Amino acid sequence: MDIKEIQNLIKFVAKSGASEVSLEMDDVKITIKTGDGKTTGESTTIVQQIPPVITQPVQAAPPVQAAAPVESPATEKAAEENTYITIKSPIIGTFYRKPSPDKPVFAEVGQQISEGDVLCVIEAMKLFNEIESEVSGKIVKVLVDDSSPVEFEQPLFLIDPS
Repeated sequence: MDIKEIQNLIKFVAKSGASEVSLEMDDVKITIKTGDGKTTGESTTIVQQIPPVITQPVQAAPPVQAAAPVESPATEKAAEENTYITIKSPIIGTFYRKPSPDKPVFAEVGQQISEGDVLCVIEAMKLFNEIESEVSGKIVKVLVDDSSPVEFEQPLFLIDPS
């Protein structure tokens, strides 16, 4: 049943004066309710039932002999990042690297920081929350652009604790 047929059915039911009509066909169920004189407007509910999908069992593929692992640049980069500590956003909000537009940034890449140093602020509901470092070390990378929205637990900084 296409949309034109449904629209024609709605018009027909409205003209007929019936208060409710239900129509059920193979994979479509339509219920049309019209006002009973006290209320105005029409209500249409369309439910399309999807037939169940029957799946065949999948046979397991025979084991394949793995080749010797080759170190790729992506693997090396991932191994490097595993040695770094990630500072994550504790809240949802807008990330700012500076306390105000005319002030310098809290922390630069390559800067040595101590535990408790303010790294950035996150604005949430007109409140500016200072995000402090949980560890001492050197900032390796800033993972978020200034003035951009951040999610809960989104990585913000990579810190080298050594």
